[in-house]
Amino acid sequence: MVIPPARGGQWRIEVDRRVCAGTGLCLGTARGLMRLDTGRGRPVYDVIAPADAVADAAEVCPTQAITVRDAATGEVLAPLSR
Repeated sequence: MVIPPARGGQWRIEVDRRVCAGTGLCLGTARGLMRLDTGRGRPVYDVIAPADAVADAAEVCPTQAITVRDAATGEVLAPLSR
């Protein structure tokens, strides 16, 4: 999936750890950008340059625990169902 570059050029990755089921799908989808911490997903970096893999991880998360936002405006970029 291709998401247009965010205004401001950076994305913020958020994980709702209360909702995360710890399946690890995000780790396989966004290698090097997500990690497990005490059995729950967590971004390696809170703010990154736009990366399709992170948007894909938000889309495939079975509990929709991952949100990708434009770091400058807060606009939700993924998942698109929000």
